[in-house]
Amino acid sequence: MGVKLYYTTVTASREVKSQQAEVMRILDSKSIQYELIDISVGGAVREEMRSKAGKPTAVPPQLFNDDQYCGDYQMFSEAVEEDTVEQFLKLA
Repeated sequence: MGVKLYYTTVTASREVKSQQAEVMRILDSKSIQYELIDISVGGAVREEMRSKAGKPTAVPPQLFNDDQYCGDYQMFSEAVEEDTVEQFLKLA
């Protein structure tokens, strides 16, 4: 499994919930398989996501191909608009 989506099941932010749902919906619609990694299970997982992303303040959703950082919601959204999701996720 290549694509990993770091997300959270515990957030008070409607924006984060909405962004996560949109990413999942788009990946599903393109039949792109992905692994969900819930950062709310512990601080170590959140720190792993931030470390891999190279951003100490990174918040979900964050996308990776294995351990290669692809980007955050904003970057994913731009790839959707440009119809370059597969390249963004390093699948093509």
